[in-house]
Amino acid sequence: MSTSLEGKIRSLAILAACEVAAMALWFSASAVVPSMALEFPLSATQVSLFTSMVQIGFVVGTLLSAIFGLADRIDSRRFFMVATIVAAAANGTILLFDPGSIPVYAMRFITGMCMAGVYPVGMKMATTWAKGDLGLLVAILVGALTLGSASPHLFNAFGGLDWRFTIIATSCVALIAAVCINFVQLGPQGRKAPKFDPQHFIKAFKTPSIRLANLGYLGHMWELYAMWAWIGVFLDASFRINAAGFDPAFLARSTTFIVIGVGGVAGCLVGGWLSDRYGRTWLTMWAMGASGLCAILVGSLFGAHPILVGVVCLIWGITVIADSAQFSASVTELSEPELIGTMLTIQTCAGFLLTLITIHLMPVIVETAGWQVAFGCLAIGPAFGVWAMGRLRTLPDSLKLAHGKR
Repeated sequence: MSTSLEGKIRSLAILAACEVAAMALWFSASAVVPSMALEFPLSATQVSLFTSMVQIGFVVGTLLSAIFGLADRIDSRRFFMVATIVAAAANGTILLFDPGSIPVYAMRFITGMCMAGVYPVGMKMATTWAKGDLGLLVAILVGALTLGSASPHLFNAFGGLDWRFTIIATSCVALIAAVCINFVQLGPQGRKAPKFDPQHFIKAFKTPSIRLANLGYLGHMWELYAMWAWIGVFLDASFRINAAGFDPAFLARSTTFIVIGVGGVAGCLVGGWLSDRYGRTWLTMWAMGASGLCAILVGSLFGAHPILVGVVCLIWGITVIADSAQFSASVTELSEPELIGTMLTIQTCAGFLLTLITIHLMPVIVETAGWQVAFGCLAIGPAFGVWAMGRLRTLPDSLKLAHGKR
């Protein structure tokens, strides 16, 4: 094995592990809501804010990072380290206040802002090693992000009803990641990102191929974070009706980790491998079609046998994320080299802004119409995304994707 290949494997392994640990902060508070609600009365809006304030913070943080060129002025590893330390501190500070209070949501906002120094910066470090395997490398990072987002559910499962254990554990592992990221070596393909230009917002939606890739991403994001934010609550409620003799709380938490974490990693890796070999539009259309069908089916299984519910949810967990990295890979391949950083910033910000709608819409629909209708509404996004990527597939620019495999 060459020294270069050894360095690539070692660096990507460390980077993926650090992403898992740091991204645990994203859903750390959301994962413990069922336990937290047993101790403090929380409204549906308050529950939604545990996730949405992170989304808002992430959008603000990403824009500020792009506008001031922080990722260019600061070494990626140092940027990751500082952002993770601040996020871990903000996450731990939650324990000083009552859940549902304004300071808690402020800390969630700060955590989200700091994730702008973890998620896109980690992806940037991974792409410095890309050489004919862009889809798979980005998928590995997204898989790590997914596993990190799911890990609080695992901590919660073994932490008992004391939700504070999860908050403390996620903050501690994030601090370890802040140290370990300094051992990551950057690859030979690194390039300085362009200066942020607001005028490029127009270009992102004026160029047909990039517009369609972005619309496909928006369809994907309509479903993804609402599913991640509420699948644990759904499973907890369903298993309290039918747990087949198991402890419903432990079963719900462990199943949620498997669905989001294990399913997500499997989906990302398989999706990335297939996308590099058979095409971006092909993979995204199949993945969104399958996840949309799962969204329609899952709600109707509320209260059914936990094995049946768990299997369908696992399939959903695999398919809902299998295409995620490929939208970023598509925009990277479709954009002019000097605009890639800006185009990815625009795509990410638009997608995370959209998630605020479905995250807050879900509890309203659940209360008025039930889980079947609520999860079924999420299928609207994948259906729209399939249409957008199908249109992209017909354009000449689609030959730029995956070395002509579309």
